[in-house]
Formats: sequence, structure tokens, C-alpha cells
Amino acid sequence: MPNKTVYVSEDDLPLFERAQSLAGGNLSAAIASALREYVSSEELRTQGYEAVSVRVGSGRAVHTKQFHGALQGEWRHPSADGRIEVFRVYRTPKNHWVLHWRRAPNWAAWSDPDSGFPGRGRWRGREGWPGRHPDPMGWWGPIESTLTVVGELAELKDKVPEEFMEMLKAAAEQPMVEVLDL
Repeated sequence: MPNKTVYVSEDDLPLFERAQSLAGGNLSAAIASALREYVSSEELRTQGYEAVSVRVGSGRAVHTKQFHGALQGEWRHPSADGRIEVFRVYRTPKNHWVLHWRRAPNWAAWSDPDSGFPGRGRWRGREGWPGRHPDPMGWWGPIESTLTVVGELAELKDKVPEEFMEMLKAAAEQPMVEVLDL
């Protein structure tokens, strides 16, 4: 069996001891597992992918989903009920398309005196509010978000605004990473 000698600084010794304990006494297995994860993450990063964490659900029933992806585009627009919708689309290393849709209170409209919303113009930061703050669970409604994974970009056509879909089609034709020799 091949040997590798790893020199550990005294400051890092507790970390190595904890890793060995978590790996059931097998420090070599812990190091190999950590290196596999590091190499995988770095290879994805050099290809243009990053670790993505998004919150999905509604109100207080929210959980986190994580994946590796490259952001292909983002689209924001106000909805008819005075909230704001945000669409983010990612491409994954396995060539899936991920849509994270989020609808939340439009706090910018709340602070605009010409917005037509109740309480308009009263929210100007902590100092300008008369003793309370807008309640995201109140009349504005809860924050809502979904995550949709599809195999082909065309499958998102009915889920995103038309102009955003055109932008995504153009992005799909571009290389993920272009290395410039400058």
C-alpha cells in the first residue's frame, strides 16, 4: 500500500483529530473523502459552476435546496398584487435547467409615495417608520418560492416571461466559460 506523509501544524492538530474521530478512527478515509469533495468542487468551479443554495416554500414552511449551477439569467418584475416576482435560471453540470421562482413583498413600492399602496411613503428605513414595520405575513402575503428542474430549456417556456425566455435562449448558445488570453 503506498504511503504519503502529511505534516500537520500544531494549530491544525485538533482538526485532524476531530476528523479522525468522525471517520471512525480512519484518518486516511477522512482525508480522501475531503480531497474528493475538494477536487470535484474545484473542477466544477473552473467549468463555471458554483454551489447554489435557495429557499423553497411559502411563509414559515420553507426549506433549503442546494445544487451546483451556473446562473444563466435573472428577471424581476412587479406582479399585479403589488409584490415582486424574481426568476433565476441556472444550468447544471448534468445539463439540466433549474428555475428558482420567488414572489415577495415589493418593499421599494412601499417606500414610494406615488406607488398607490396603503402606507405609501411611510417606510423610509428604521427611523421613518412609526413604531412598527411592514409584516411579510400580513396583507402583503407570505414570501413564496418554487424550484423547477427540467431537461430542456424549452420546457421553461410557459413558466417564465417571454422576454426572459428569449434572453435565456441567447445565453444557452454561449460557451459556459471563455478563457481570455490577455
